[in-house]
Amino acid sequence: MTSAFDHFTSTAASFVRGQAGARVGALGPRPLEPFLLWEFEACPFCRKVREALSILDLDALVFPCPRGGTRFRDEARARGGKTQFPFLVDPNADDRALYESDAIIAYLFARYGHGRPPRRLTLGPLTLATSAIASGLRLPHGRAARPSRTPDAPLELFAYEASPDARLVREVLCELELPHLSRSCAEGSPTREALRTHHGDVALPFLHDPSAGVSIHGASEVIAHLERTYALPA
Repeated sequence: MTSAFDHFTSTAASFVRGQAGARVGALGPRPLEPFLLWEFEACPFCRKVREALSILDLDALVFPCPRGGTRFRDEARARGGKTQFPFLVDPNADDRALYESDAIIAYLFARYGHGRPPRRLTLGPLTLATSAIASGLRLPHGRAARPSRTPDAPLELFAYEASPDARLVREVLCELELPHLSRSCAEGSPTREALRTHHGDVALPFLHDPSAGVSIHGASEVIAHLERTYALPA
């Protein structure tokens, strides 16, 4: 389901962003509940927020909102008042809602980190330019909706933003508008160690699909499952 070209361009996208989101940084207080995040994979502004979540080892329930999507875009507008992504809600802070990637990143690091965000997330036009290039390398993937079945329950994805293989999986999750709990597993994450303890030395990304009753690891295997189980003919 994935080609050598897919892996090359996905790896190049991570390189362009300096492997942002590959390693956990200094952590502050831990939230009790995952964040709610409306976003889409190909959006350079959304990428910055996903990088921040990986660095801070924060989980989020993701509602993919690709172009042409019908499953969650109206929900985001009803909840926040406008169709703009990323849109993040923090249930640990009285459902505080935030737009604008820079505002979201500043909030996350102030409340759940120690100190300021890393420079690669705060270089203004340079950060946005490299994030846009990373998106361009993978176009048209992760941008537009495709017909799909709705899972009975959100999927659970163990991955991290800078992983080239995880990017390939997230693109499909986005295109198929599949809600999923994104479990951050960057290097140094306790979640990665817990995953290894419970499931052995599995390859990331690791997907648990409660609706289908299966757990799968490895990008090609996960993507094949998603396409076989949820994709519908165009």
